[in-house]
Amino acid sequence: MSTPTSSTPDSAAPTPDSAALRDREHRKGPVTLRGAQRPTRTTDQRLLEEDGPGDWVHSDPWRVLRIQSEFVEGFGALAELGPAVSIFGSARLPPGHPHYELAREIAAGIVEMGYAVITGGGPGIMEAGNRGAKEAGGVSVGLGIELPHEQGMNQYVDLGVDFRYFFARKTMFVKYSSGFVVMPGGYGTFDELFEALCLMQTHKVEMFPVVLVGRAYWQGLLDWLRSAVLDEATINPEDIDLLRVVDTAEEALAVLREAAQR
Repeated sequence: MSTPTSSTPDSAAPTPDSAALRDREHRKGPVTLRGAQRPTRTTDQRLLEEDGPGDWVHSDPWRVLRIQSEFVEGFGALAELGPAVSIFGSARLPPGHPHYELAREIAAGIVEMGYAVITGGGPGIMEAGNRGAKEAGGVSVGLGIELPHEQGMNQYVDLGVDFRYFFARKTMFVKYSSGFVVMPGGYGTFDELFEALCLMQTHKVEMFPVVLVGRAYWQGLLDWLRSAVLDEATINPEDIDLLRVVDTAEEALAVLREAAQR
């Protein structure tokens, strides 16, 4: 499938004033905090730390209601989304970078297949996925997260949901995705990748396609899995088959089409 794409970097760069404003903002779910109101710790940090002996008894039960609300809000926002594919990858790659433009092309192809595109809603590869979906006339979804140094939801997101807790956000990715496209990325990308592999390996979810894009980038990981990890028998040979590795948009879309037909 040939999909139109452009390698021209996005010209709508944020102005200095908007960038400075964003630096002063902190999002806590639906709440935006600026200046002295900005907290020094994230919600996840506060959840996982102990304030003192017995103090958690008085605070943690109330956090359950906030956690519950995140699931309710997420389920409510995405309930009528329809079939979707999630795209993961580095937040650090700018428009014009080959990986950015490839993710943008893949997203456009996903829309042509009749799927929505879900990303983490941030910059880099996430922006590329949302941008490709929006330019192709599809539904562009961003699932944001509260971070100490956050960039905010990118401008190509049509449906955005902000989360305080990583585990609530990760549930939404798995629940509403029919496949994962994993571009080159760092720890956050690895986290989503291995979460999906673990859930499928343990049969907690039905099998769905996980496509690694960029053989050169992922080859070291595959070699390690096939040697050190497999040699120690900590995984089975068929566990590696849960991954499909491609280099082009056409190859990635072919894997998704094949899975949809099955």
